[in-house]
Amino acid sequence: MRFALPLLLVSLSAFALHAQQGRLLVAQKGEQSLAIVDPAAGTVLGSVPEGGITGHEVIASPDGKLAYVPIYGNSGVGAPGTDGSTMAVIDIASQKVVSTLDFGHPVRPHCPIFGPKDGLLYVTTELDRTISLIDPKTLTIIGAIPTGQPESHMLALSHDGRRGYTANVGPGTVSVLDIAARKVLTIIPVSHNTQRIAISNDDRWVFTADQTKPQLAVIDTRSNQVSRWIPLDSVAYGTAPTPDGRWLLVTLPKKNEIAVVDLKTMQVVRSVAVGVNPQEIVVSPNSKTAYVSCMTSNQVAQVDLAAWKLTRLIDTGKVTDGVAWAGGR
Repeated sequence: MRFALPLLLVSLSAFALHAQQGRLLVAQKGEQSLAIVDPAAGTVLGSVPEGGITGHEVIASPDGKLAYVPIYGNSGVGAPGTDGSTMAVIDIASQKVVSTLDFGHPVRPHCPIFGPKDGLLYVTTELDRTISLIDPKTLTIIGAIPTGQPESHMLALSHDGRRGYTANVGPGTVSVLDIAARKVLTIIPVSHNTQRIAISNDDRWVFTADQTKPQLAVIDTRSNQVSRWIPLDSVAYGTAPTPDGRWLLVTLPKKNEIAVVDLKTMQVVRSVAVGVNPQEIVVSPNSKTAYVSCMTSNQVAQVDLAAWKLTRLIDTGKVTDGVAWAGGR
């Protein structure tokens, strides 16, 4: 019995260590499943079938326990195909689908984001030209915000929870949303075609990639206008600021690289080679590591943000796409 307390302390320490470990969530678009990855070991812990046509994007609950995967369908934006109408909820620890939300009709649900202040889950519902508001506690739809445009594919929310910004692919525009009033404030013309969207940590700038030219649009959130363009070596796709607010990482699919933008000067200062056809980026909460989904090589590239070099390629399944961070640092 004299060993009971030390054994208990060891058990509690092991549990605490496990709780602090982060997990990487990766949409295996070609397998209609979600990969759960141990980023420290660089291994896939499990692959969870989503139950039908595939999800493209994923987000973790703030406590890191659940993954939410909107089931978009089997087509690209604006292209014909089977349209999704559900969202899978996956328990990360048990690697099982534990619940499903039915939107009631085909909507091509795509980009999920948790509100920074209200705890609601915001999901782009593309065919309805809306953002659906979901209570994650009851898994019910409690409202919607119109975007005023078709193909509202990706969403960024300001850190104060007041504004939303959607990248409207085919129209080549960005819709600015008043979250509290649930309405469109304005629609910003950007290009003939645009993709993905991100917001700076201070909510000052919104970034979206021009799909017709190698340049990145920088939107001033005070004037709601494109204030400048950042020239690039190739057409960009996904963007992500580092949590420390210093850098903006930009995927260049045709060059198999990420470009690094200095947010003080709004200029590209370096590039880093990754896998084939990079799509989306997530940065670890401590700003030390970036994880880049590489669709054609079926991998996630791990990039050291201090040394600015590729440290590992993790095999993550067919047509690796959306990526998210769950849990600890």
